[in-house]
Amino acid sequence: MNKRGRVARALLSIALVGFAGAATAGVSMPDVKSGDYLVFYADGAKAAATTAVTAAGGTVRSQDDRLGYLLVHAASPERLATDPAIVGVTPDLPIGSVADVPVNAPPREAGHAKEAAGDPLSGRQWDMKMMGATPTGSYAKARGSHQVLVGIIDTGVDGNHPDIAPNFNRELSRNFVTDQPTDPNGKKLDGPCEAAGCKDPADVDDDGHGTHVASTIGSPLNGIGVAGVAPDVSLVNLRAGTDSGYFFLKPTMDALAYAADVGVDVVNMSFYVDPWTYNCAANPQDSRADQLAQRGILVGMRRAVDYAHARGVTMITAIGNSGTDLGKPGKDTASPDYPLGAEKERTVDNTCLNVPAELPNVISVSAVGPSGRKAVYSDYGTEQTDIAAPGGDVFDSGTALQGESREILAAAPAKVLQAGGLIDASGNPVSGSVVRDCTGGTCSYYQYLEGTSMAAPHVTGVAAIIISRFGTPGRGGLQMDPARVEKLLYASAVQTSCPSPRVFKYGKNDVQVCDGTKAKNGFFGHGIANAAQAATLPS
Repeated sequence: MNKRGRVARALLSIALVGFAGAATAGVSMPDVKSGDYLVFYADGAKAAATTAVTAAGGTVRSQDDRLGYLLVHAASPERLATDPAIVGVTPDLPIGSVADVPVNAPPREAGHAKEAAGDPLSGRQWDMKMMGATPTGSYAKARGSHQVLVGIIDTGVDGNHPDIAPNFNRELSRNFVTDQPTDPNGKKLDGPCEAAGCKDPADVDDDGHGTHVASTIGSPLNGIGVAGVAPDVSLVNLRAGTDSGYFFLKPTMDALAYAADVGVDVVNMSFYVDPWTYNCAANPQDSRADQLAQRGILVGMRRAVDYAHARGVTMITAIGNSGTDLGKPGKDTASPDYPLGAEKERTVDNTCLNVPAELPNVISVSAVGPSGRKAVYSDYGTEQTDIAAPGGDVFDSGTALQGESREILAAAPAKVLQAGGLIDASGNPVSGSVVRDCTGGTCSYYQYLEGTSMAAPHVTGVAAIIISRFGTPGRGGLQMDPARVEKLLYASAVQTSCPSPRVFKYGKNDVQVCDGTKAKNGFFGHGIANAAQAATLPS
């Protein structure tokens, strides 16, 4: 999940521009211009909604019959929403944030002499040990299958990284976004475009977040760097984030619908849909236009999730990084976070939803540190937390690990590290958050990050193991009912009780309360995901 609050503040969103996948019936997606809105119509009310849009002076530019919306150019969202056939009107504008940042420390090279059996950097992967993803654990029994298609809906995936390339499915990978040099007020967003038309190839990640996620899921056991939870699966880039980590609503819906259409088995969604941290259908503190926008996000994402779920896609998401009980949110001070600097404070309650984490048929993942305690930054909640997994926590002093080694190590694009000043012009790491591995003469880079963004892909990897074991031949490779995947995920998790006392004090002014039983509670959900147990579940 995009970093927020005490761990790091960044901008993640969900966003815009054309449908970059194969042609699909009922879908027409031209370039989008300012003044465009996603107009969601009630079931069976497309004709009535179209008539209402025209009567309000709007122009229907395209539509998506799969998810039930029109792309409309109009002067005012309020005028579009006067007919009951229309259930949500959302501006087609950037909304959200994503960035998980490392802890600065002295630079280091990989030290192979002390690494455990496995890939050269396996000794640094406490997260895999916690989950039993080791040569004597799940790797010896079930590594996933290349027939299992794992979609990464994120900022992109570096398909040329030596520890990604062997499992990267270039044919199915897509980029659903166009980068934005500046925001509407002229503030720098993505910066200068690297590709023609500001649309990067489908094997590029100019942020690094998506590559890190993909590596945790499925870096191969190839004698290079690290290994993922499911090192034999196929990785599909479904890019829905711009270079700066901003997303728009439409590309995220497009990515989910495309995943469903081509037979992707499981998707990882380490983001939330903004500009609203919490989407409220009728918050009296919001303007009418903002209410309509949030309704559109709720309707649109529910439809995209339902569409994917009905077609066999298991969906896994990060729960969030504000250290908040999502069942009792109280205040929202981070919305809307686009355009830059637009945030305002408002009161919210449990009817306001963090999306996609709080949607039905989405598995929400909280994060734990190396000692197994819930990470200080991780959101939680008895209704919201489904399962937990390693996400890192630099403040977790319950083990001998120090500093950034308490975070999650996974692959990073060299050009992103160089642009960020984390490696020098000669390729040498200048920060302890970066590790270089040059085994066999080929150098590749890895970065320590923490966040629920890092926890979710561990669960996605376990889901891929389950699908590889119990799935049956279908579109794209193997198929499995998402409800059964979810059931087996929970059955293979290690049940973990709330801390004692339940009122857990992380710091002087940071107290978080865990409610629930060992079998299901607000900190750990059904337990901590475990690859070894998933690899040995009875058939």
